[in-house]
Amino acid sequence: MRKCIKGIFIFSLTTGMLFSCANEPKESSIETEEILFTKEGELSFLKGGEVERTIDIEIADTPYERETGLMYRKSLGENQGMLFIYSNEASRSFYMKNTYIPLDLIFYNKDSIVVSFHENAVPLTETSIPSNFPAQFILELNAGKVEEWNIETGDKIRFTRD
Repeated sequence: MRKCIKGIFIFSLTTGMLFSCANEPKESSIETEEILFTKEGELSFLKGGEVERTIDIEIADTPYERETGLMYRKSLGENQGMLFIYSNEASRSFYMKNTYIPLDLIFYNKDSIVVSFHENAVPLTETSIPSNFPAQFILELNAGKVEEWNIETGDKIRFTRD
């Protein structure tokens, strides 16, 4: 009788393990929704007080938005950018961790004047990209825009929120 109970127990245990393994989900990648651009304002580039061009901007003005920026984005439109807004002018430094898009970064002081820029930041790197001077606003654009749009130190921006 003991042998029979022991055999039933082992059979039940083995069968249970087989069926529980068979029902485990197979490994799969998690599908995530693409993060899309949300227009929150417009930004104009000025030279000599004249508007050269205007683009749509998404604004990063909370700690979480500034920390995340354009991370995990797969694209940025031709005439779009992300403007980081801080409450004060200070030395700023960015990196490209989890950022898939090559970018140009433009640093502006409290008067919205270009104090420095970094062209063609390499995606997915943690190399520090510092401003050369204290900055209050930082604009991220697709790589190549600084050269294409002839953005120079001393140029100015003006922006509005929607």
